[in-house]
Amino acid sequence: MLNTKQKTLRRFWYAIMPMEHLADGPKPFTLLGEKIVLFLDGEGKPAALEDRCCHRTAKLSTGWCKDGNIVCGYHGWEYDRTGKLVMVPQFPERQAVPNARTRGFHAQERYGQVWVALDDPIADIPDVPEDVDAGFRRIPQFYEHWKTSPFRLMENSFDAAHIAFVHRNTFGDINDPVPEQYKIEETAEGFTASVRQEVVNPAHAQKITGEPAGKTMRNMVNKWYVPFYRRLDIEYPSGLRHIIFNCATPIDDGNMQLTQILFRNDTEEDCPAADLVAWDEAIVREDKDMLECTDPEVVLDLKMRTELHMVTDRPGMIMRKRLLQVFHDNGEEEYVEGAAPVLAAE
Repeated sequence: MLNTKQKTLRRFWYAIMPMEHLADGPKPFTLLGEKIVLFLDGEGKPAALEDRCCHRTAKLSTGWCKDGNIVCGYHGWEYDRTGKLVMVPQFPERQAVPNARTRGFHAQERYGQVWVALDDPIADIPDVPEDVDAGFRRIPQFYEHWKTSPFRLMENSFDAAHIAFVHRNTFGDINDPVPEQYKIEETAEGFTASVRQEVVNPAHAQKITGEPAGKTMRNMVNKWYVPFYRRLDIEYPSGLRHIIFNCATPIDDGNMQLTQILFRNDTEEDCPAADLVAWDEAIVREDKDMLECTDPEVVLDLKMRTELHMVTDRPGMIMRKRLLQVFHDNGEEEYVEGAAPVLAAE
């Protein structure tokens, strides 16, 4: 699967950037290979257009905002939030503005982020009820570029077998490489994977978890939403909840953006946000280093046998099956680049 070749992926919402990044003017972004520009309209709501002026093709992201519209920095042509050309400064008042436009895309704010769908959405942004729960605080954690594909990150997020090895310096135990198996329940949006897992709580993490150092058992409910969203609810024995919500946004076929938000049922006085970001950053960095050395192209059809699998890979195998079904339901097949190598039979 190459993300830019799968038209159905254009019909989902993706987290693009924090709303605050638009406070000082338009910003460019590449989504599924599409060059877009984001800006705030007259009501302070996000808008997304093709990053291309229909006059001389200049990037609108090099311009500025004026009364809720975006102005091209080349000749001052002005567009509204839908992409319609509304003003040409070189025309006299008696000359009508041409009936022209640059393409507009769906945009909205959610969880403090700008979300964009390139085509008419077929699913909503996943709901995180803690965002409106007064007992929880929202902590933006990561907004960064990774040289891998969204599927690799999603699959890794449910791969319990990698913890003992990739995270041996944070919370994994390399001497205990066989993880507990997830209890998986498929849903209309994806699946829920639940497990009670024994892990290591390092001494320096006691403020994070509210529990003593050493081996500990944690309840974890990990949810995957088609295509590239994940919500991990970790319940520590102390009663603290550490809820991670992330979106793996496809930039192109070999690059993605990680947007990650944390929800906690404590206060800044209990545990500073900077400490929570630092704790999760150490873990995320271990994943990033490993995933960036994998092949970003993932073949979804298990019959093609481009990769071997084991029992703990079941979540990723379900992801493959479900994405193939989504593509099929929307009238397309998986795109695979070239002839994939075939591994030896078992």
